[in-house]
Amino acid sequence: MRILSNKWMWLLGAAAGLSACGAGGNDPGVEYAPNMYHSVPYEPLSQITDEGAGMWVNSTEDGKVGEYYNSNPNNPHGMTMLTPVENTVKRNDGYLPYRIPKDSLEYAARVLQSPFSADADILNDGKMLFNTFCSQCHGKEGKGDGLVAEKYLGVANLTTPAYADISEGHIFHVITHGKGLMQAHGSQISQEERWKIARYVKEKIQN
Repeated sequence: MRILSNKWMWLLGAAAGLSACGAGGNDPGVEYAPNMYHSVPYEPLSQITDEGAGMWVNSTEDGKVGEYYNSNPNNPHGMTMLTPVENTVKRNDGYLPYRIPKDSLEYAARVLQSPFSADADILNDGKMLFNTFCSQCHGKEGKGDGLVAEKYLGVANLTTPAYADISEGHIFHVITHGKGLMQAHGSQISQEERWKIARYVKEKIQN
């Protein structure tokens, strides 16, 4: 009898626990990370204008709009992200977007000029950036003996005569778009930082 009563108590307790999770009136119930379900910010890269979208998964009781509706009623046409002002150009620390395509390395190497001199501050910044982004493959001295080179053959040894005559524009372009085994780093390293790395390679690694 005691075993049976204990089972009933467990069942009643489980039922009470499950019912406590349900929303009702001003009680939101129990939700895991509710901000993930009821996001306050508008999604800038998507546009759902149908107010009934996701109504079937709504976890609120207002019933006004669906869970997936994300248009901003405060912007023209319910847009979630406004377009830039006409004739504006995106700039990154004063630099225009780099437009020379990947297959134009020879042209980039010939025409690009570094905006920096070889002063100590630039070289120190370049060394720090090289050690952060480049040494895993090329090694801290640029000899192609980084940890990645232990698994992948063909990592460039920047100290060999084969690379002695490359320009800073060449280095900048390769960092931006990648070449051979090297992947593009233009999205991770700013233009200013790429130029500092190029100056450090030419002044310290190759000399």
